[in-house]
Amino acid sequence: MRGAPAAPSAPSASSSPSSPDTASVLRLAQPPARRFVPGLLLGILASGSAVALLATSAWLITRAAEQPPILFLSFAVVGVRAFALGRAFFRYVERLVTHDAAFRSLAVLRTGIFRRLIPVAPDGLGGTRRGDLLTRLVSDVDELQDLPLRVVQPLATSLLVSVLSVVGVAIILPGAGLTLAIALVVAGVVGTLVHGGLTAKADRSIAPLRAELTQLVLDFVGRLDVLTAFGVVAQREDAIAAADARLRSAQLRQSLGAGVVGAAVSLLSGAAILGALAMGAPVFGAGDITGPALALVVLVPIAVFESFGTVPLAVGAWRRVRVSARRIAEAVPTAIPAEIPVAPTAPLAVPAGPVTLELDRVSARWPGAAAPALRNVTLTLAPGDCLLVTGESGAGKTTLAHVLVRFLDHEGGYTIGGVDARDLDPDAVRTVVGLCEQSPHLFDDSIRQNLLFARDTATDDELLAALASVGLDEWVAERGGLDSPVGERGSLVSGGQAQRIALARALLAEFPILVLDEPTANVDVDRADALMADLLRGAASAHRAVVVISHTAIDSDLVTATLRLA
Repeated sequence: MRGAPAAPSAPSASSSPSSPDTASVLRLAQPPARRFVPGLLLGILASGSAVALLATSAWLITRAAEQPPILFLSFAVVGVRAFALGRAFFRYVERLVTHDAAFRSLAVLRTGIFRRLIPVAPDGLGGTRRGDLLTRLVSDVDELQDLPLRVVQPLATSLLVSVLSVVGVAIILPGAGLTLAIALVVAGVVGTLVHGGLTAKADRSIAPLRAELTQLVLDFVGRLDVLTAFGVVAQREDAIAAADARLRSAQLRQSLGAGVVGAAVSLLSGAAILGALAMGAPVFGAGDITGPALALVVLVPIAVFESFGTVPLAVGAWRRVRVSARRIAEAVPTAIPAEIPVAPTAPLAVPAGPVTLELDRVSARWPGAAAPALRNVTLTLAPGDCLLVTGESGAGKTTLAHVLVRFLDHEGGYTIGGVDARDLDPDAVRTVVGLCEQSPHLFDDSIRQNLLFARDTATDDELLAALASVGLDEWVAERGGLDSPVGERGSLVSGGQAQRIALARALLAEFPILVLDEPTANVDVDRADALMADLLRGAASAHRAVVVISHTAIDSDLVTATLRLA
């Protein structure tokens, strides 16, 4: 065992993580044509049936008032029934098809996001807060379903149906067709401008405000004990209430914009009706068109504007979708940072059995950092060794732990059983070198399930033996056995008990090399020495090497060597 210092080496340049452009995220959110086009066609048929239903009904009622032979009305009667059934049928099937396509695209998108995140986690995501990342992966991804459902589909359907309706009205009465076209253009422009003026800022701010609120709530729930101890619960509650008020205000502005646009579109719809009536009345008086035809051109704008009213709202939905896509793109790097190790093309096999770990002038830095956090560490760790690593805060103790388990890449030499760590898959390295972190994660389940996570074939006797080796056998018996719960993130157990459970889990995994990062950080001072002794006695083995990272001194009888980082 040695910890000899060496001359510092020049740090290598690191590339900052890049993220996929927003356009690529949007392309993943938009379903492929083979899935999207059928829904689009069904939407066109549904909206077209609605317009045709109103037109046919207007013609039928007006023509029936003239009391013609029933034979002259039969076709219209059948048409009303067909369009009424068609509108409901096509709308129902369209919703099924379009939502299925959108949800399938979200599944592909979400899978792609996690595939990009896994290689850089955890150290490549240090700049993203937990609540914000959760919002990006859940709420922002869900928001992208609006791209096909509330942006592309409504725009394409409304524009095509509107054009066909204008052409149909113009064939009957050119002046009414021109009036309808002008009213639709004005409605589109005015509605988009009004909606943008009222809600553009809100549309762009909702996703960040939602992330802010999620982060505050997660911090509050996860650290309630600390907040209570320092008497700042009321302040954090006020901060949550303020964030909630900001989000609610943005959502209200969004709703206000939708309401105003709906009112404006209704007014312009009425204007189109009056314009068609003004154009048609003289022509009807001159006998150039019939009463049923006049009723048709006057009432068709009602159905057309019902469909066209979604256009300004689609523009607003587009703003929200684009913001969410940009947030996802910023959270998910396309290139793995230089500080994060990647698996070699042809990885070597991990050495079997007890192994010797060697570092030769190893330095490492965190992603995006200008200077190394760990400099020129040299050591040899053989089976049966127990190395104590000490140093002040910021000396690189945790950085060393992350280098050993290949969360971080390094400069210098690092071999496991004589094999260069860069020639091994990082995941394979973590089957040899295990890490018990400063704040171990416990799942909201029983003690048994938390242990089986390490080795799912372990028997109850093996689980109890692992717990006994870290001094938890009597405690588990008092709690009712292996089925007793530990609570969310270990809330029902103390910090020392959580550390012992984590170590028992590591022992079950049978790591040849075990790294304990600040195992007594969350334990009372008067109990820290006893816990450390229990942990090291439980981890000690002639076939296992142990690295203990601690900022405090440990009984020299428990360790075989000491390395101090400066």
